[in-house]
Amino acid sequence: MTDTVLSSATREVVIGFDRPFVLIGERINPTGRKILAAEMAAGKFSRVEADAIAQVAAGAQMLDVNAGIPLADEPAILAKAIQLVQAVTDVPLTIDSSIVAALEAGLGVYQGKALVNSVTGEEDRLETVLPLVAKHGAAVVAISNDETGISEDPDVRFEVAKKIVERAADHGISSADIVVDPLVMPIGAINTAGRQVMHLLRRLREELKVNTTCGASNVSFGLPNRNGINAAFLPMAMAAGMTSAITNPLHPEVVQAILGADVMMGHDPDCARWITQYRDPLLSQSASRGERPRRRRRV
Repeated sequence: MTDTVLSSATREVVIGFDRPFVLIGERINPTGRKILAAEMAAGKFSRVEADAIAQVAAGAQMLDVNAGIPLADEPAILAKAIQLVQAVTDVPLTIDSSIVAALEAGLGVYQGKALVNSVTGEEDRLETVLPLVAKHGAAVVAISNDETGISEDPDVRFEVAKKIVERAADHGISSADIVVDPLVMPIGAINTAGRQVMHLLRRLREELKVNTTCGASNVSFGLPNRNGINAAFLPMAMAAGMTSAITNPLHPEVVQAILGADVMMGHDPDCARWITQYRDPLLSQSASRGERPRRRRRV
């Protein structure tokens, strides 16, 4: 089975078919976060550091780092953010930008093997991003759209993903280092979006044998109680073959859905992760304070 190995300077994470699902924290992204965007543009990164620490504490095994701020020096800001995040956490990172110069700046300072987010099937993107990925020995997210846009036909999206995998091979990039994003569409706008992505995930796993990821919160865009939709979507996507997702680990119901699905799929031997996360909270609090658990009196 396919394993995608990512690393920081001191820690390795493997995305794979028969492995625990990898949760990639989405919070370090200024899009829609005016205060964070203003701080990053001004060279202030305390919120970035706090978000990194909080997400890892909540269960993220990787973090996505994005510095897409209009009219700002994105390459410099992204490189600085990556350095600071790597100074306060040891998890591998996804370097996230639509600007090739920013990806290059991020890869230039990154310690370990990063996941580059992203490349599409557009010719200019293939010819600029793939050589950069190969040069730095990174892995890459392949988004299944091209010059024609995003097709509502999952089989068309499959062909785009296949094209990217083939072109990556021309640059010496193994399919194990391609993590395909099947493009999760808002279920509130496209009622068949769930069925589309499940169909595509199965083909990607069975035919291309590649790992997959997505921006999981896209599925619930525009709906009330978005976390409920996200928590329902992720176990279904995991059963169809999805092996990682970029989402918010600070929502307990989403983390619980992922950990529970790992248990049911046999990816949590002896339910060890589940027990560690959800055992008696009083005992957990006592242990965290260094106290010995008290025995209950018999009545």
